[in-house]
Formats: sequence, C-alpha cells, structure tokens
Amino acid sequence: MMDRLREGVNSIAVKIILGLIILSFVFAGVGSYIVGGSNNAAAKVGNTEIARGEFEQAYQNERNRMQSQLGDYFSNLLADPSYVASFRKSVLDRMVNDVLLEQHAESLGLRVSDAQIRTMILEMPQFQSDGKFDQEIYQAALRRAGFSAESFAQYLRKDLVRNQLLTALQGSDFSLQGEIDSQSKLITQTRDIRTVTLSLEEFANKVTLDDAQIEEYYKQNPERYTRPEQVKVAYVELSAQQLKQQVAISDEQVKQYYQEHLDKYSSEEQRKVSHILIQGEDESKAQAILDELNSGADFATLAEEKSEDLGSSEEGGSLGWIERDVMDPEFEKAAFALKNVGDVTGLVKSNFGYHIIKLDELKDSVAKPYEEVAAEIKQELTDQEAIDQFYELQSELETVAFEYPDSLDDAANAVSQKIHTTDFISQQDAPDVLKTPAVLQAILSPEVKEDGLNSEVIEIAPEHVIVVRVEDARDETVLPLEEVREQVVTQLAKVKGEQQAIELAETVIDGLKSGDVSVLESNSLKFGETETIDRSSAFADTVFALAKPEAGNSVYAQTKDFEGNIVLVSLDKVEAKVDSQYGEQIGTQLTQLNSQQDLSGVLSILRSSTDIEYYAVGQ
Repeated sequence: MMDRLREGVNSIAVKIILGLIILSFVFAGVGSYIVGGSNNAAAKVGNTEIARGEFEQAYQNERNRMQSQLGDYFSNLLADPSYVASFRKSVLDRMVNDVLLEQHAESLGLRVSDAQIRTMILEMPQFQSDGKFDQEIYQAALRRAGFSAESFAQYLRKDLVRNQLLTALQGSDFSLQGEIDSQSKLITQTRDIRTVTLSLEEFANKVTLDDAQIEEYYKQNPERYTRPEQVKVAYVELSAQQLKQQVAISDEQVKQYYQEHLDKYSSEEQRKVSHILIQGEDESKAQAILDELNSGADFATLAEEKSEDLGSSEEGGSLGWIERDVMDPEFEKAAFALKNVGDVTGLVKSNFGYHIIKLDELKDSVAKPYEEVAAEIKQELTDQEAIDQFYELQSELETVAFEYPDSLDDAANAVSQKIHTTDFISQQDAPDVLKTPAVLQAILSPEVKEDGLNSEVIEIAPEHVIVVRVEDARDETVLPLEEVREQVVTQLAKVKGEQQAIELAETVIDGLKSGDVSVLESNSLKFGETETIDRSSAFADTVFALAKPEAGNSVYAQTKDFEGNIVLVSLDKVEAKVDSQYGEQIGTQLTQLNSQQDLSGVLSILRSSTDIEYYAVGQ
C-alpha cells in the first residue's frame, strides 16, 4: 500500500497537479497579501495615511447621525449596496479634504500654540459646571469619546489650524452692492397673473368611446393590465419578542439573582487623584520635581507650575474621580496601589510620559437598594429567558420543518405557534414579514415554489425567524379585457380628455398671442381675478420663465396644477423692488456662496496636485 502511494506521489501527473495548486496559492492567496492586503489605511493623501479604524469610526458616526434624522427612510437606502458604497465614499472624501486643508495650512506656516489649545479647552462649555471648568466632566467626556488628554489636544490643534485656513478664505470674500441689489430684485420679484383651469375630469366625462378604441388601447398597453406572478404563502413565525409575553419571572427569582450578582449593582471603587505629568522621556526632569515634593513642596503648586497636562494643571493637577479600566494601565496600577489619602507615588512611566500621582479621596463600592433595581432585573431575566427559549425552539423548528417538509402543521405544533396564510400575493403587496430578500428568494426557489416543500428556517431579524411554504402559485398573465374593461375605459377616457384639453389650450394660447381675445368667449372660458405670486408659487417655474410683458400686452402660457389639470396663464405685470430688509441677508448668502466656490476651487487644485489613493470604500 505504501509503495503504491509513493509511486503515485512521484508520478509526473501528480507533480503537475501539485505544481498548479501551489501556483494558484501563490497568485490567488499570497498575492492578496502582497497587493495591499495588509494595508491598514483607508486612504493615503500625499504622505499622510487615514487609518482604516478612524475612517470606520467616522462612517459609523455619520451613519448614526443620518439614521437619527431620517429613520426608516435611511434604513431603506442602506439596503442598496450602491448607495452604501456612495455614502462611504462621501465620508472618506470629506476626511481626505480635511487632510488636504491641514497639509495646505501647514505649508502656509499656520500654527496653533499650546496656550491657545489650553484656553480653548478651559472655555469649552461642554466641560464646565456652574460656569467653571470641571476636571471630572472633562475626563469623563474624553473617556466616552475614546480620547486621551494628549490625543484630544492634537485633535483640537488640527481642527483649529484647518479652521484658520477656512477663516482666511471666507474672510477674504465680499459682495458688491450692485450684486446684492440685482440678486434682491430677482429674489423678491413678484408677478401678477390670471388663470383659467381646464378640468381633466370634465373633459374625460365628455369622452365617448367605442369598442374598437377600447380594444385597441387594451392591446397597445398590455403592461397596464398584467397581473404579476403571485403565490399563496403559509408561514410559521418565531421571535423572542413574542415569547417574552409568555415568560413569568417570580419575585424569588429576582431576589436570588440580585444576591448572586450584587457586584453588578454596586458602584465601582473610586479614587480622586491628582498628578504631575512630564511628557516624553525626560526622567531627570520628573525626578527633580519628585525630589522637591519629598523636600516638602506643595503638590498643587508644583502641578500648576510644572505639570505638562493642559487639562489638569490649572486645577492643581486634579483628575477628579477615576475608576478601574479607564486610565493607562501603568497609571491605574500605581494609583490604586496607594493606601491612604495624601500618599504620593514615585515616578510612574506610562505611554504619555512620567507621572507623579497623589491620592486625594477614596470612595468605596456601594450597592444599589434591591427596590431600585428589581424592575430592571425582572426585565433582564424575562429577556434572557425568552432568548433561551427562542434558541431552543429555533433548533426544534429547524428539525421538524426539515423532517416533515410537506406541511407546516408539525412545525407549528412543535413551537406552539400558529400558521399564518395569505391570499394570492406578489412581491409588491406581500406582508412586511415576507419582504425580506432572503424570504422572497426562498419563496421563489424551485424547492418551495414548485415542489411545495418547507423552506429552511430564515432569520429576518435578530432572534426572529420564519419558515415559509407555497400553497398555490399562478404565473404572470395579461388579464382578459372582460375583467379590466372598466379600468381600460377610465384610463382611455383620461388620456383622450387630456389630449382634448391640451389641444384646446394650444388653440386658445395661439389666439391670444395673435391678439384674438374672442377665442376665450367662443370656448366659454374666462380668466379669473388677478393674483400676485412669488417664486414659491405652484406655477413659479412656468411664470418666472416668461418674458416681461411690454406696452401693457400680456404674455401667455400653459402649465399644469398639482392634480394634472391644464392651466392657462396670463402674465400681466412684473414687479421688481429692492427690499432693504433682505439686503444684509442676501449679501451674507452671496458671500457664503463665493466662499464655498473659493473653497471648492482650492480643494480642486489641491486634489489635482496631490497623490491620493483610496483603499477602503465599499463594504
């Protein structure tokens, strides 16, 4: 046996096959690592890389912001992969633009001093309490945002330098009074018009149709009378949300859980600490300060004079209250090793430099009263029990639906859920629970639609699954004229009524333009009262596109109202006055527009003169 294996391995055919496999790994596998596979950048702007993690965080922040503003509408947009790719690209484009502006600002020699950063942090309202800078609020806000004091200062520095450039661009723009006056005339212009409406409903009601016209229109528009492919669907739905209503948690269970997880409902041990920071690797400088402390110098005074932590030095080095797992590991280890209030560490080396830490106050762990958390625990236990039951029943549903594929009865009984059924439905009018792409795909699969088998268990949301089967199906078909005759007559009458209304409108407009006003009376038409409209009117697009009337002669046109009716318009007068109350506002808008154009121009030049590579867009 072994001899045969050795002979086979040494054969030419096997060697060729192995060689091809190895080459496939080289070009398809290893190649993916060589060609940018390990690149951890989302984009590269000149010599500056935008980290992939930074881009993903910015994308998620923008996505969350849009979701909160647009809700379900935005969720539907995200179902389109092309939209997601475009949305991600727009976020990365903005980040690229920011880097370009930062690089340009740096090339111009724009700088921001440490003192400016410090002043800005101390004056930011987000970090203040009762009008004063609050170190505790500052530290908590930075922790929530994932910043250290140093990284936040660097973030502000970049933002301020970039804003210096933007301010310079925007501050150099202005608008001439002539531009403001011209724009004001355009914006505040009003027009006096009269109208007469040709009701399509009235024209449609007067249309007389014969059988030949009806049949011809029916044959020419089969898509209007085509019934889409339809199916009757039965399905069993299982969700943790439904199961929550069946879960009963006793008070004894709640109390037992509270006692067993008391630490979960207790506050963390907290320590109020101060520190003196010397950034970088200058150990001798830090040791000199420690020597002063050991000689009796005041900690707060030294922190104010010599600490290089912008946020805390103003407060005598105070960092406020800290908990475990929020500070640099080395800093935290030293701070929580202090035993008594007033104790001071030696030099503590962290990623930020050298610290000297002082313990100011201690706050022990405190448990919340049972009554305060009982409802929360009960809900948590209910949710967990429902989820546990869900996964048990999901497994049972998968097994039974597969073992008895010709009916949903056994599957429904196994999970104690009822069978839902639909009438004939298409993809367009299916219930929401069946509109998930995976469910639609299962319904239209040959196994389910043609063979009449149960589908697999399909997840339509977290802890929410469904099994479907097709009870009956009918193909796409053009409905017989007898079934849709009334619909055909209604639609054809509208079409012919609209044609007649448009023809009449054109006749009347042509007559009026030639000076024949009798064309109105001969067709029993009369313009209504004069109304003054501005650019917000429903007819603004048509009316403001007309030439200004000259020598008292009106200008005529036709348009449509929101209901589709044909409207004849007589433009009689144009008023253009400069309204001084809008002058300042219009001037500001024009200046902003000029600034935006200038900024777009600068970015266009920077993009064309900088090597930019995109690595991460669509996901």
